[in-house]
Amino acid sequence: MIRKFEIKSHDGPARLGKLDGELTPRLFNRNTMKIAPCEGSSYNIDKEIAEMNVRETLKKAKENVEECDFAVIQGSKYIDLRVKCAKKLEEIGYNGFLIANSDELLLHPRDLVDMIVTLKKELSPTSFLIFTFAEPSFMPLLCYIGVDGFLTDSANYYSYLNDLMTATKTYDLDEYALFDDLTREKLEEYNIHTLEFVIREIQAHIKNKSLRNLVEERSTTTPQNISALKILDKKYMSYLLENTQLY
Repeated sequence: MIRKFEIKSHDGPARLGKLDGELTPRLFNRNTMKIAPCEGSSYNIDKEIAEMNVRETLKKAKENVEECDFAVIQGSKYIDLRVKCAKKLEEIGYNGFLIANSDELLLHPRDLVDMIVTLKKELSPTSFLIFTFAEPSFMPLLCYIGVDGFLTDSANYYSYLNDLMTATKTYDLDEYALFDDLTREKLEEYNIHTLEFVIREIQAHIKNKSLRNLVEERSTTTPQNISALKILDKKYMSYLLENTQLY
């Protein structure tokens, strides 16, 4: 089912838009989404198995297109399968896509960049990508590459681990005693507030055409973050410049 997505402005490939009246990039709560069933798979598996999972995912998405408005892009580590899956899902009638195995992609910066850039080039401009799992420090770079939204699942996951999320770092509260007697519920609430702040921060930087500054600042937080930015600059400078405002 097609969702109404309007693009208001760009800052590089990052897009400020409106989805059902809400500003993007934005957070999505899985409990309020109608996601088509899919055949999940591990990231590093044989291509034959990944192909089978893509076929099953497409079958289930087609069967549920009248009831669901989001679908999942499967294909494991194979970019050609991801593109095939995404384009077929568009043909079926979806324009909102969750990227499967996103936690694994964060550990493979080259695959991450190649996959998102390729998807953005192949998909319709009115389709939007949702990253299912990301630490806040990685979110500016992901939006800069072209991601339009994030699930709030990571807030719950890190609260379960007793980890506190900030815009630049995730703290293990068993090691860093930043708060006393912080319940899991309160920790999850804090983590969600962090995600909300980072989204507002990203939106403000896109409006001010300064997202690149934020991306470079946050790129130093993890080796994977800085590696992804270096790969993006080296391989896809023309992609970055296509929608960059000239002064």
